[in-house]
Amino acid sequence: FGASMLTDAAPVAPPPASGPGAWLERQLLRVDPLWVAVALFVLALVGYLASNPARPDFYDHFVWQAHAFLQGRAEIEYPVAEGPYQNFYFQDVLPVAPGLAQIPFPPLPAVVLVPFVAVWGLGTNGAAVAAELGAINVVLCWIMLLSVTPRRSAAFLGTLFYAFGTVAWYAALLGTTWFLAHVVGSTLLFIAITLAVRADAAAVRAAAGHGGRAAGRQFAAGLAFGTAATARLTSILAAPFFVFVGGGRGWTERAFLAGVGALIPVLLLLGYNLATTGELFHPAYDFLYETEYRPQPGLVNADWAAEDPRYIPQNIGIMLGQMPLLPLLDDPRCALEPVSLGSLWDRECPVLRPDPLGMSLLLTSPAYLLAIPVLFYDWRRRLVAGAALAVLAVALADLMHFSQGWVQFGYRFSNDFAPFATVLVTLGIARMRAGWLSIALVGLSIAINAWGVYWGVTLGW
Repeated sequence: FGASMLTDAAPVAPPPASGPGAWLERQLLRVDPLWVAVALFVLALVGYLASNPARPDFYDHFVWQAHAFLQGRAEIEYPVAEGPYQNFYFQDVLPVAPGLAQIPFPPLPAVVLVPFVAVWGLGTNGAAVAAELGAINVVLCWIMLLSVTPRRSAAFLGTLFYAFGTVAWYAALLGTTWFLAHVVGSTLLFIAITLAVRADAAAVRAAAGHGGRAAGRQFAAGLAFGTAATARLTSILAAPFFVFVGGGRGWTERAFLAGVGALIPVLLLLGYNLATTGELFHPAYDFLYETEYRPQPGLVNADWAAEDPRYIPQNIGIMLGQMPLLPLLDDPRCALEPVSLGSLWDRECPVLRPDPLGMSLLLTSPAYLLAIPVLFYDWRRRLVAGAALAVLAVALADLMHFSQGWVQFGYRFSNDFAPFATVLVTLGIARMRAGWLSIALVGLSIAINAWGVYWGVTLGW
């Protein structure tokens, strides 16, 4: 898949006349994109594994779920309080019988783990699998961005931004239940976006006899897109992208082809829910909201549902406005400590420390700002409109959720729309010819996420 996609990328553009983007473009034009993909994979894999060498897989719901699948049932053993592998401390489980419980999460991450659990059993480290799959996602991002822009310098910087300048880094190195689901969902979204963009290009060549190829790719894009929803439910709300972008004669045919493809895994998910719970939608979500969260004063609004638009104002404050903590102001022991750059990493008296509730995307990944010129000047392009609407639809659904992902660095729900947002950022980098501002914002995003990764691992999040 990867090799064929690399050989069918967007046309190569001439490099800019001058500036850092021109130098980077010339270097990348001298190298086969396949070797760049290999280098990116190695860089990401080493970076993700080295960032969290212990990889404690404390919350490994999907390992237990994969083990249950191999035993021929959907229910996991719970609560297990004795032996080498225990899960009595798990949150987000629905007891259904003595010694058995269900987990509410869509099952694709557990399906991914089945081959590993078949070999290593409950000793499988899902965090290590997440790091490896996260590195594959970086390669898929590079392939996707080669389809989006003819400028390799923009595609390369956009890939580095996704790999180390967003919370995709934190998700891949941590790999516990919720983060593994993000990593798996992103894999399918990258594949879906790439197929749709390539289908769109093939549709332009339909007069030369490639119409069937475009239609087939659009169906495959929908199939991958729908499968992403079996890892992260909110992925399905990115559907507008596949209405605007893809193979087909007009938006109705694009929507039909992708919709038919997406319907297959969605129906399978509904069938799985019906077979295992007797209901189309897993009842554990409502049960957990009523029993674990609603009784806790101040945690949620007791009069609101688990998904409620009234949560949007407070949650958008977390997504866009949440600031880091200032321990120097709160701890009198640190009041007289000198402030320096090293204070950012000081475990005893740091000048700043991430807030476990979350932090603003604009602070943790400032290169997202590079999407603004594209949204302003190029909003009529189908690719831009589709990506922007996908980001907006997924973000709104996440913002309606009562919880925003605590404990975390940054805003972990942004993983749900990061592949689409990375398209916009990369188009912004290309518009600015990969100049110094683009490089500075990508570099700053990487530095901030390195800081967040350090604190997340240090604090045991």
